[in-house]
Amino acid sequence: MGESPAASVQSFIAFEHVCKRFGDNVVLDDVSFFVMPGETLCIIGRSGVGKSVSLEIIMGFLKPDAGSIVVKGEDVTDFTETQMEAVRRRVTMVFQSGALFDSLTVFENVAFPLRQKGELSEDQIDQIVNGLLGMVGVSEMAHSLPSGLSTGMRRAVAIGRALAAQPEAILYDEPTTMVDPLMAHLMGNLIQKVKFQLHLTSIVVTHDMEFAEKLADRVLFLHEGKVHFFGSVAELRQTSDPILQEFLRLDQRTLPNPALWK
Repeated sequence: MGESPAASVQSFIAFEHVCKRFGDNVVLDDVSFFVMPGETLCIIGRSGVGKSVSLEIIMGFLKPDAGSIVVKGEDVTDFTETQMEAVRRRVTMVFQSGALFDSLTVFENVAFPLRQKGELSEDQIDQIVNGLLGMVGVSEMAHSLPSGLSTGMRRAVAIGRALAAQPEAILYDEPTTMVDPLMAHLMGNLIQKVKFQLHLTSIVVTHDMEFAEKLADRVLFLHEGKVHFFGSVAELRQTSDPILQEFLRLDQRTLPNPALWK
């Protein structure tokens, strides 16, 4: 089943025996995993297995019923909202919706975290924002409102805004959901570029195994609220486990041509 999911003292983010239920529905049942600094962990599994819930727990939007969350060696499980604000400056999240400010242009959305800090001149902000818009491939949309953008472009802008906050880690929630194969390919390239150019730690929640294979240093497969596999992509591909084999087989039926990733 891959590596032991015991947390490492050198890990950037660690889940330690986390449990979460909503009413009678047990979403996470004694889940443990970690991601090392600079690594990309992809969390895969069918709908409703707790993938996105795991990200919300890391961000402090939800609290676990049991277990602990450790960020850079610090247990943040019982942090107050005020304390979590400091954590969210180091760890940011790109939501499925993009969560952009509808009344602000693309440029103003990306500039927002820089202006919040109040440490830079407008000339410096302009330079940084224009660089980020170029990096995520939306320079020509700088003066557009989010409502005029496609789902994929909104997510690209959201990544730009996340990078403007200068985080150490980014969490991505289903970045390829509801986008066409070409945009999924571009999103994969963008997240990979962020990883290698900026050396950021990443956790990517996805249902798309080809996408995970492109990005992941490690893969976490959740099944019925539990860790069913935690290890490398190569180990995952070699497994004879019937549940994983079924997931991979069904995944192949729904994916675009893998040649698009080359």
